[in-house]
Amino acid sequence: MIEVAVGRRHRVAVLVFDGMAPFELGAVVEVFGLPRPELDVPWYELQVCGLDREPLRMVGGLTMTPDHGLEEFAAADTVIVVAVPDVRGEVPAPVVDALRTAHARGARVVSNCSGAFALAAAGLLDGRSATTHWLYADLLRRRYPEIDVTPDVLYVDGDDVITGAGSAAVLDLCLHLVRKDHGARVANAVARRLVVPPHRDGGQAQFVAAAVPEPAADDAIARAMDHALANLTSPLTIAELARVACLAPRTFIRHFNRQTGTSPLRWVLHQRIMASLPHLENGTTPVEKIAAAVGFDSPATFRHHFTRIMCTSPSAYRNTFRTGAA
Repeated sequence: MIEVAVGRRHRVAVLVFDGMAPFELGAVVEVFGLPRPELDVPWYELQVCGLDREPLRMVGGLTMTPDHGLEEFAAADTVIVVAVPDVRGEVPAPVVDALRTAHARGARVVSNCSGAFALAAAGLLDGRSATTHWLYADLLRRRYPEIDVTPDVLYVDGDDVITGAGSAAVLDLCLHLVRKDHGARVANAVARRLVVPPHRDGGQAQFVAAAVPEPAADDAIARAMDHALANLTSPLTIAELARVACLAPRTFIRHFNRQTGTSPLRWVLHQRIMASLPHLENGTTPVEKIAAAVGFDSPATFRHHFTRIMCTSPSAYRNTFRTGAA
């Protein structure tokens, strides 16, 4: 968590502009702007900032007036740009300057969706991995070739600079920030209030355009998924899952890929890693036992796949995100 003075709340500043859509802004306000006395931790102070304090029009016929300007934006502990007005246009120079100032003084700089273009214009993504909405990934790569654009993830955490994929992934991004700052227990409580999953790891693929499966195939794949989730400790095979789906193995693989965008065994592997997270967060069970409990044949295999998917080791994840972590 960014260090703040004793007795002062962590200030989160989000940038707004004329003509923006309210969804991503609403998610930021919902997570960081609502008081949460039931959590018994020092909560955030949210500042909504604009280029000036003039009324702004928003998509849907809304009008809002930001209480703060770019000076407050640049002085916050965490600054968030949820979008830019035009991904093909120039980012206003005052915004670029404010982002550079915030980063230079040690603020955590965060973008969501097309907001990555603002961070890129400020030079904050040079030589880094970053993501944006999959619709804009190719454009970001062409405009800023010095960035390692990773289009198929929900967010990329570079510690001081964090980029999110956009749209509904803004909730995953915001909960990730809460988890980093206050631990899994608090993040999970906020997720329950939002009625969303408490954790989708940053490496989970964005949902890109894909053909909608036929109803019969959808039911068959759902049966296979349910069977897999109920039997993660067993050695699951394509033949077994295809048999549950009442499909030939090749047909099963084709339908599964069309519905989920990934292969059956890769999906099962991801579910096993996700099933291990509560064990790591909520107790002191040895990694060897957790590996067996979620279906890995050895602790080494579990550690390998966990590190590849989560970009950290099981022990490091436990130390960072265990329930009750500060």
